[in-house]
Amino acid sequence: MKKLFSTSFLMAFMALSLSACKNSEQSEKNQVINNQDTTELSQEPFFKLSLAQWSLNPMISSGELNAMDFAQKASELGFDGIEYVTGYYSAMIKDADDPQAALQEILEELKAKSEEYNVENVLIMVDGEGSLASNSEEERNQAVDNHKKWVDAAEFLGAQSIRVNLFGSTDPQEWKANAVDGLRKISEYAAQKNINVLVENHGQLSSHAGYLAQVMEEVNLPNCGTLPDFGNFCIRRESGAQWSGNCAQEYPIYQGIEEMMPYAKAVSAKSYDFDESGQETKLDYERILKIVKDAGYTGYVGVEYEGSRLSSEEGILATKELLIEEGSKLNK
Repeated sequence: MKKLFSTSFLMAFMALSLSACKNSEQSEKNQVINNQDTTELSQEPFFKLSLAQWSLNPMISSGELNAMDFAQKASELGFDGIEYVTGYYSAMIKDADDPQAALQEILEELKAKSEEYNVENVLIMVDGEGSLASNSEEERNQAVDNHKKWVDAAEFLGAQSIRVNLFGSTDPQEWKANAVDGLRKISEYAAQKNINVLVENHGQLSSHAGYLAQVMEEVNLPNCGTLPDFGNFCIRRESGAQWSGNCAQEYPIYQGIEEMMPYAKAVSAKSYDFDESGQETKLDYERILKIVKDAGYTGYVGVEYEGSRLSSEEGILATKELLIEEGSKLNK
């Protein structure tokens, strides 16, 4: 009996030990799975997200949204940074009895609201202040002077950059020489304020990324760079107009982004529409974001929805979701 008891006890002990071992292994497996799930859930894109004010153009133009409430709207949509468009404030400044005082009043309110809603002022997109690549030196110099107030505005808001246009001559050699002159002058002024001056591919020869890269190389200032836009690569339109009409000559999109990225200090994620799976219908976001990541860029990527099928807010959120999805994949 004593021997039988010892054998039974031994068998029971072994069974319990085996069960405990299996439970321990399963627990470890579950822990690994849980850790993987947590990693996947906490995965973020390799960049930060900002909202370009132009995405809200239909709402602002119709009066549905006051341009002064941009920071609040961006915060409600879940953005950390905002990118202003000067055109929404120009009339208020121009029509004022004291334009300089009016600008300062606007800036103080915008800054207060950005602080209230905890969003970072990233950049100011400057339009309508003259041609920095004009054939006329007098016009270029006037354009430089016109842009200085927006450099000062960016400094006041705590923004990193202003975005400028390089419209002017249609002759490549003239355009490059003029662009270097105008861009260098405003960049030298901006350097005193620790502000970057960025050129977007925004139509005409500024959308020829190869020429624009040459301009960057010649200006050769640390605060002068580019703002690659995913969609603005039309160099010439059939109508001859700057904006309206079908594109007659387009620079290769993915090549253009790749050529601009070495100089990029901001990035604009243009979008137009989305398919059933949430992918952009005209642009390969996975391919584009790989180009952006391979360039070592980790700054803000601004959402700039320009579609018409979805509402402004729906298009903004669809673009944001796509950026997070594709950007997170590349950050693994």
